[in-house]
Amino acid sequence: MNFDALTGGVEPGGLRTRSEIRILICYLLAGIEAPLAKDDLINIAVDNGLANYFELAGAIDEMAQKGIIAVSGKNSEFCSATETSRMISKQLDAELPPTVRRKALAAAVNLLAKAKREQENRVEIVPSERGFRVNCHISGGKTDLMSFSLHVPDLAQANLVKENFHSSPETVYRMLLALVTGEHDVAAGILKESSGNAR
Repeated sequence: MNFDALTGGVEPGGLRTRSEIRILICYLLAGIEAPLAKDDLINIAVDNGLANYFELAGAIDEMAQKGIIAVSGKNSEFCSATETSRMISKQLDAELPPTVRRKALAAAVNLLAKAKREQENRVEIVPSERGFRVNCHISGGKTDLMSFSLHVPDLAQANLVKENFHSSPETVYRMLLALVTGEHDVAAGILKESSGNAR
């Protein structure tokens, strides 16, 4: 096979031809059935060492111009599957190595799950006289199940609280509920489970 794509940043087993990169884009968009920001689409592949940044960006632009994928949004920043890209994915996905397919789809699903968690469980960072107040909201659908505020001295800590809260709002909810209801054994179990997952 003749490699015709740039390979900077591509790990062993990654994609080295432009046709494979175009198939990967179709496979991702058809597989998740949701619009993805162009930057997220590129980052999924680049962060996992699946393809070169410049090759991906060029392929996305070319495929959008040809109508193989659809672009939308104020600045044409969201990409989604079309009938053509779904057909390409269905017919040619076997051209991609199984590890590439698994890594790409898992990364895309994780990205969408993270976006959903962040949308449903809001965090507001509000400047105050002595630093920042971080307001965290755990959603129960149309109403908050729980909300709380923390005061932190600087923006770096506020962003750290926000990031950690968004990584697992359900764990925060379970822990706080166990503590305020006096279920110390349950809280200890949650803490042990969380520290085990962090390793």
